[in-house]
Amino acid sequence: MFRFARSGTIEYLESGELSAQDFLTHAFCTRRGGVSRAPYDGLNTGDLVGDEEEDLLQNLNLVKDAFAIPDGRLILMRQLHGDRIYLIDEEGPLPDGLPECDGLITDRPGVALGIRTADCVPLFFVDRIRRVIGAAHAGWRGTALGIAARMVATLTERFSSRPEDILAVIGPAIGPCCYQVDAPVLAAFSAVPDADLFFRPCPQKERWMVDLALANRLRILAAGVPSENIYASGLCTSCRQDLFFSHRAAGGRTGRQISLIMLCDGGMH
Repeated sequence: MFRFARSGTIEYLESGELSAQDFLTHAFCTRRGGVSRAPYDGLNTGDLVGDEEEDLLQNLNLVKDAFAIPDGRLILMRQLHGDRIYLIDEEGPLPDGLPECDGLITDRPGVALGIRTADCVPLFFVDRIRRVIGAAHAGWRGTALGIAARMVATLTERFSSRPEDILAVIGPAIGPCCYQVDAPVLAAFSAVPDADLFFRPCPQKERWMVDLALANRLRILAAGVPSENIYASGLCTSCRQDLFFSHRAAGGRTGRQISLIMLCDGGMH
């Protein structure tokens, strides 16, 4: 179950299953509630899209204030459309600058993990027993490389998580209604099992519609997470430009919404 909520000026989507975990804060933010002007209007958090730097910084401050993120504790990635995962553990230092990766995992309270998207799939992972969280960015390349399964494998290998204790949440992304791709994208999935379940042919020759959310769900399932532990918002960013930025629908000139997850520090929630 997903529902819309508001904190300060910011409208966001939350997972009821994650909200029931009293040791974390999470949000799939919409584009609503920020100060950027068109075509980035609203809560743009993308730093390489052409928005005014002053507006971007103000938007990020609004996010930190809305979700009580301590100074210097919002960790974003320089997303590469790959499958590299960066760990932030209890003892180690926080990253200096933006780590070049598409996945973040931490067991450290008070550190918010952030993903910036405008059609790609934002993924959250929570080990509700060991209290470890992860956030991943999955475009078609990362999905084909299996970043979702790598996140589960990293949790099990590095934090001794059991797949049955992991909750996986798939946020708003471009849906199979709107995401048309060509032969090179299909070829990237040639070694992926059950690709016929999330690729559908189009009337146009050499074109297919892809369900990226389903593709990631299947990889998470294959990694051992039970079906009842996987939740998807079902919202299409391209269909809902009133709520979300969509790179595809906007012709490439748009902002990025932020999704974030954080273990609570002491009494903070």
